[in-house]
Amino acid sequence: MPDRKRMERLTQTGMAAVRSDGERAELRSSESIEELFLALESPLLSYARRLSPNIDMAEDIVQEAFVRLHHQFDHVHTPRSWLYRTVHNLALNRERDATKIAPLPDSEGGEAYNIAELTDPQPLPDEQIARWEGVGLVRLNLKNLDSRSQELIRLKFDEDLSYKQISERTGLTVSNVGYLLHHLLKSLVADLTKAGLAP
Repeated sequence: MPDRKRMERLTQTGMAAVRSDGERAELRSSESIEELFLALESPLLSYARRLSPNIDMAEDIVQEAFVRLHHQFDHVHTPRSWLYRTVHNLALNRERDATKIAPLPDSEGGEAYNIAELTDPQPLPDEQIARWEGVGLVRLNLKNLDSRSQELIRLKFDEDLSYKQISERTGLTVSNVGYLLHHLLKSLVADLTKAGLAP
């Protein structure tokens, strides 16, 4: 007899569990994702705001939770609790990620530095040395030019004159000024390239 009562109790417990699972499945299937969104968006947003002080981040978290639910909707048995758990986990992940990147305070303890302010505009030491070598090589090559070529370079780059103005000063034609300057610069670049100081 005790075995019979035990069997009945187990059967009733099993039926209750089946009924409970069936009710949960029925509850989930009776609510579409749109209905869940309408019912839970505001409470989830309030919950996310308690976890994250940033309203934009809280909205992003709730939206991401619904997007994830949409992708897994057929496999989620209790979407309401699943959404709250997902919002909680997303908020914790965002908070953890935010603490990894700490902005540098300014000297007065106020806002963070702008990244552009943190970059050093000065060239690196090896770049500076290469620049000095290049300048030295250009000066050496300019000294080795004939006087007319030196004058053309000086008028163009020191006085910033146009080809027409150089033509008026030197008596050369405009096209001749352009041709001579082009070949002078091409020769200088070739020398710099040969020395490994130009690409």
